[in-house]
Amino acid sequence: MAIIETEATLHEAHRDNHTHRDVNGGWLRPAVFGAMDGLVSNLALMTGVAGGAASQQTIVITGLAGLAAGAFSMAAGEYTSVASQRELVQAELDVERRELRKHPECEEQELAELYVSRGVEPVLAREVARQLSRDPEQALEIHAREELGIDPDDLPSPTVAAVSSFGSFALGALLPLLPYLLGATALWPALLLALIGLFACGAVVAKVTARSWLYSGLRQLLLGGAAAGVTYVLGTLIGSAVG
Repeated sequence: MAIIETEATLHEAHRDNHTHRDVNGGWLRPAVFGAMDGLVSNLALMTGVAGGAASQQTIVITGLAGLAAGAFSMAAGEYTSVASQRELVQAELDVERRELRKHPECEEQELAELYVSRGVEPVLAREVARQLSRDPEQALEIHAREELGIDPDDLPSPTVAAVSSFGSFALGALLPLLPYLLGATALWPALLLALIGLFACGAVVAKVTARSWLYSGLRQLLLGGAAAGVTYVLGTLIGSAVG
């Protein structure tokens, strides 16, 4: 009895400690990329204009235009990209579905050979393939996973990707613009808030990727700061040349 209870406790502990992050969802990549892109691109755009000695009104208009254009562009690009990928996957699934309908024996043998190549005994592999192939939809799902490396029930959504990109880009792009909208007349409040946002975004991403929050935050801070610095210098040079 004690042995059974110990095994049950170990199984419970293993289950609790053996969880995985969702790596197949369609929201994470566009959301993270959108927020980072919005912060860096709009900060760089605004610092470039500020470096050219533009007025506060011009900087605000530039920031708003960058926010709107970037958010719509990101959403459209993500929607088209994910929709095209989904259509390609669906086309491949249709091919596999036709093969299962026309040549079920060959597909069953193919699945058995795949299991054999992975170390399963031939007799057992054939029996497993036979049982799994009895349900056409289950067979399609297994062939898709084994041959194409995809899960037909977990395909990314173009709408989710587009909405995630739009919202996260707009939120990121709003940070450097916010101080100006609240009445700031100098660049440094916008720069400070944007750099804090860059570090925070990098640190939050580390919670998902299991990287060090300090490393991830500093990396994003340095990359975004470098982009802003380069565009500020370019804006200053261009402003001096055309002034």
